[in-house]
Amino acid sequence: TREDAGKAVGKTGDGGIDGIIKEDRLGLDIIYIQAKRWDGAVGRPEVQKFAGALQGHRAKKGIFITTSAFSKEAKEYVAQIDSKIVLIDGQTLANLMIEYNVGVSPIASYEIKKIDLDYFAEE
Repeated sequence: TREDAGKAVGKTGDGGIDGIIKEDRLGLDIIYIQAKRWDGAVGRPEVQKFAGALQGHRAKKGIFITTSAFSKEAKEYVAQIDSKIVLIDGQTLANLMIEYNVGVSPIASYEIKKIDLDYFAEE
């Protein structure tokens, strides 16, 4: 079921994992999630801790989400490790929320029109 597809696990002593997504019904492939609500850039040490948490769960895939940004060193680090970690910064998160209508509500819609030149064509 949809409820079984993922769950939030983040709390004190969560081992650096805030959520889990099961990619298939059997749970054979799992993606682990870390979420940070920060003001400054998330640096390599935080991403490295998350990579270590993935290793502790024998996981190969993770998503690290922040409301701020990632440092250059953090981005370089995920590019060189074996585990696949996707970094989602605040701007990307906002774009995904808008694209998939998660946590957002439309306040106005606009209709854009163009002139139909065929209507004015002389016969």
